[in-house]
Amino acid sequence: MVTIGMLWLPILVATVLVFIASSVVWMALPYHSSDTRRLPDEASALDPLRKQDLSPGLYRFPWADGMKAMKEPAFAEKLNQGPVGFLTIMPKGQSPMGKTMALWTVYVLVVSVLVAYVTGRVLTPEAHYLGVFRVAGTVAFLAYAGGHLPDAIWWGKPYSNAWKDVLDGLVYGLLTAGAFGWLWPR
Repeated sequence: MVTIGMLWLPILVATVLVFIASSVVWMALPYHSSDTRRLPDEASALDPLRKQDLSPGLYRFPWADGMKAMKEPAFAEKLNQGPVGFLTIMPKGQSPMGKTMALWTVYVLVVSVLVAYVTGRVLTPEAHYLGVFRVAGTVAFLAYAGGHLPDAIWWGKPYSNAWKDVLDGLVYGLLTAGAFGWLWPR
């Protein structure tokens, strides 16, 4: 058995590599620039929303109070008229980039610790690079990419966005796998 304490170096290296890779993916590469689109008439859409003074959260429209209400003809008509969707409202003002980056770093660190935990329970200190790479990479890929397709299936996230995020998760998983394979205690 390999303890988490024995894996502090691959945990830190994987965290740094994934943080750097995600920064490059989101700040330097253009393929996520099409993930969101501009409203055709932003002002006429935002003015009514401002009047509702919505608190931060996830909203669904049209709304039905339970399964019984979803079977009502009036609700079916609202669905047919559209639009149908989800609306995420964030706090007003500039996005707190420092806080967001710190939370992302904590998430990446937690993923790396969990990769260390699972890999350390499955493999011995004598494990070869490829064996470590496979286990660590699989766990990391599931952590980084696992939720994006369900978001497309259940929450309307465009599949093109979800597949790009899965690709990002694959890159992060491979970097994590490489760090653990390289720095595995032998």
